[in-house]
Amino acid sequence: MPGDLISAYLADLRRRLPAGITDEVADGLAEASEQHLAAGLDVHDSAQAAVAEFGDARTLAAEFTRHAPGRRAARILLASGPAAGACWGAALIGARAWTWPVPDGARLALGAVLLLAAAVLAGAATGKRSYRRTRLAVPGGIALIALDLTMITAVLTIGPAITWVLTTAAAASLTRIGLALRLVRRVLAH
Repeated sequence: MPGDLISAYLADLRRRLPAGITDEVADGLAEASEQHLAAGLDVHDSAQAAVAEFGDARTLAAEFTRHAPGRRAARILLASGPAAGACWGAALIGARAWTWPVPDGARLALGAVLLLAAAVLAGAATGKRSYRRTRLAVPGGIALIALDLTMITAVLTIGPAITWVLTTAAAASLTRIGLALRLVRRVLAH
């Protein structure tokens, strides 16, 4: 049955891609099949020709994954890391942050969250076969927002004095917070 061929193809895509994308592909397949029917192919051959036009489901899903908003967002957020880290490194060294009354557990927790966020974002950025994996950009972005807010709050509450270097680091964090919010919203919209 031609419907079975297209249904099986779409079922394979549904396992790999979000419903919205699969629905768009379903519309395209139906349109292609109708065009082949209008050109004189029978129902079975028109379904086969439509599926052949779209290519292997795994390959099609990989192309959608390659261009996934989450993958792009994760790469942008990872790229922002060295600049924000350098700003904070210079600011904290200049302010002699190792003398601040911060419990060791809090320092370790911040470091652990930073490493986890980087690992999650790296997973989203390098995902080639799983569209769902690219959506890890959302928790990674939220973790960066939390880290940046924590750093700004710590400097304002614990820091002995606000210097231009600390202000620059806070500005870098605020910029990244805005960027992360925009990117996370974009990923959630798809």
